[in-house]
Amino acid sequence: MTAKTSSSLPPERGRSNTEKKFDQIFAGATAAFAIAIGLLLAAIAIVVFIQALPAVQEFGLGFLVTSAWNPVEGRELYGALPMIYGTLVSSLIALIIAVPLGLGTAIFLSEDFIPLQIRTVLVFLVELLAAIPSVVYGLWGIFVLIPFLKVIGDWLHGNFGWIPLFRTSPVGPGMLPAGVILAIMVLPIITAISRDSLAALPPQLRQGSLGLGASRWGTIFRVLIPAAFSGIVGGTMLALGRAMGETMAATMIIGNSNQLNISILAPANTIASLLANQFAEAKGMQVSALMYAAFVLVVMTLVVNVLAQMIVNRVQAKYQ
Repeated sequence: MTAKTSSSLPPERGRSNTEKKFDQIFAGATAAFAIAIGLLLAAIAIVVFIQALPAVQEFGLGFLVTSAWNPVEGRELYGALPMIYGTLVSSLIALIIAVPLGLGTAIFLSEDFIPLQIRTVLVFLVELLAAIPSVVYGLWGIFVLIPFLKVIGDWLHGNFGWIPLFRTSPVGPGMLPAGVILAIMVLPIITAISRDSLAALPPQLRQGSLGLGASRWGTIFRVLIPAAFSGIVGGTMLALGRAMGETMAATMIIGNSNQLNISILAPANTIASLLANQFAEAKGMQVSALMYAAFVLVVMTLVVNVLAQMIVNRVQAKYQ
């Protein structure tokens, strides 16, 4: 077998002026769309901040570290610490549960562990979870998840009540049920994007690793997952954004308590749930305080995404 020489390759066809023109139009259009999205995000943040400005001037940074929430006119006092804590902890619980499950499911569905026909059905079922309305998740959480988790919560409180996270006896709605329902809701996002990232890797990576004597699981954990790391982190960050901003399901089962309680078995609240519960009837300074809370949520999401990008860059630099 002889190697194909460059002289045997077909000559490259020159691009016509029409093709070049279409390329320029396409590049210009995509650049315009990207700039428009950036401007739209900036416009949203600016409008929210302008609406929040009276509360920012009145309460300053103390809004972030105080727990009072009193909308009575003349005695108005606002602090978002319980809602910030609830948003972060419920999202963290969701990621702790969803990331291992989602990544494991993605590996199972992207490698040939099972026949293709069964794999296709499982992929459809996982993606179907994303199509279920959040209010349905909330109802399911009220009638199924909360009674089930109350038994687990009683056991955790009875045996590990000396730990601050379990010091409160569960009453039903609370941080733990909200975190579990958020985990179920973000699971399809992590699974789908991680599976696509693993499936998009060139087959030469697998073949090369196996050819050098690596085991199947060694190839998965030492070659494939590092190569698809940016996609996996991207899916996880999208899921985190969904968990931090989820409103209906969290509002239905988190308990909507504005009192700060470190226990995950106690009722809590999130920023999104606070906005959903109070914005329709708010007026005056309360509207500004709610917009201040919304601006805090925007900043939290931005910070999380920046940190994720820094992690991705550091890992990519390690393997380059």
